[in-house]
Amino acid sequence: MRSVILKNIKSSMDPQKSMEKQRAPRNRTLTISSKEREIYINKILYPTQKIEIEDLMNKTICADLFKIIDQLPVSCVDLLVIDPPYNLDKNFHGVKFAKSDDETYLEYLRSWFPKLLKVLKPNGSVYICGDWKSTFCLYQIMRENTEIRSRITWQREKGRGSKTNWKNSTEDIWYGTKGKDYYFDVEAVKQKRKVIAPYKENGEPKDWQSTEEGNFRLTHPSNFWDDISIPYWSMPENTDHPTQKPEKLIAKLILASCPERGIVLDPFLGSGTTSVVANKLNRQYIGIDMNEEYCIWAEKRLMQSETDKVIQGYSGGVFWERNTLNSQMAEQKRHKKNNQDKDNMQNILFEDI
Repeated sequence: MRSVILKNIKSSMDPQKSMEKQRAPRNRTLTISSKEREIYINKILYPTQKIEIEDLMNKTICADLFKIIDQLPVSCVDLLVIDPPYNLDKNFHGVKFAKSDDETYLEYLRSWFPKLLKVLKPNGSVYICGDWKSTFCLYQIMRENTEIRSRITWQREKGRGSKTNWKNSTEDIWYGTKGKDYYFDVEAVKQKRKVIAPYKENGEPKDWQSTEEGNFRLTHPSNFWDDISIPYWSMPENTDHPTQKPEKLIAKLILASCPERGIVLDPFLGSGTTSVVANKLNRQYIGIDMNEEYCIWAEKRLMQSETDKVIQGYSGGVFWERNTLNSQMAEQKRHKKNNQDKDNMQNILFEDI
């Protein structure tokens, strides 16, 4: 089944030349030199025998999922974030995925999805991504193997419009759990929104706060996300991967469904976003991808995430709407000033003693 829709082909682009090509000064897309490539390739794990969980922790694994899936340890992972190839013709830098009919794609999912679920803990969760064409198949595979909790639809404002159809500007993420007992932290994924019509009770703001930048309210997250920005050339998280997911998107999944120091597994890691976000949010990670070049990209991004914990659109423990960077920066300054004032006051009290 796998060979029908996934084939190794001669890449139309040399990955090394791609990463070393000249870019505009303001272009922040990830680049890797030949010297860096030698460093990061030595950090990648190439499994050759039965894999123990201790060997996988916080590792990027370069392997064909089909060849190692039966070797993965069972009941050890808190969260699965799965972003498989969509049912589209796509060239992933030398590995071509061929579009098929729904039944063939569904059989492709069935060939690995149930096996992969074995790595989940009894209270573990799984998210699987897709577009509108494949969402029927995703629902089927989730219904057969999990307790379906929700379908998230997120707006991906990118790409050209269509003259003969509606522009496709959304994607789906199906959310399920292995059982009825599961972890979900709604407080960790609240969104900060501007209040259009502030309502007062007894002259005081009702469930909103007035700031110098405007009126804001913390809201519970829904299953429609319109605050996501697709990575582009001026964002430091951007890579040349053709289907890269935004860090902000993955951060919501991890914060909601994986406890701190818990383990997140991404079996189609791509450029490394899931592992990078897990590392930034103090979670442990396991990433698998068959493309060595993508694994190298992931390793450089992981190295950068050791010192740069910023996730665009996530600040002060909440997720912000688009186009609120100035408000986020102003709030950070206020928090910093308040903390400094507290420190100064403590020092004064200590001196008095």
